[in-house]
Amino acid sequence: MIEYRGERFEGYNIPKRTPNHSTKSHAVLVKDGDRIELIRFGSQGATGSPPRDGESESYSARREAWIARHLADIKRGKFSPAWWAAKVKWGYTYRG
Repeated sequence: MIEYRGERFEGYNIPKRTPNHSTKSHAVLVKDGDRIELIRFGSQGATGSPPRDGESESYSARREAWIARHLADIKRGKFSPAWWAAKVKWGYTYRG
């Protein structure tokens, strides 16, 4: 268990839900080498749409549109909130 700025995390690079945060739905303590950063991502109350068997075309289009809109930020890597939102909320892993 890691405590960072008064908040507890299971470990580095493990996202957690933050239901009591006023605006963001998730947080993750990112570590790469010596660099450590707290990243908050996802709008509180908004739902993502990970791929599901038999999903409708509208859900598939919704996910693809979100990824297309945020792809530049996703490409920045794991210190970007968009990268974590794509992975956790939308089920997308960038393989650039």
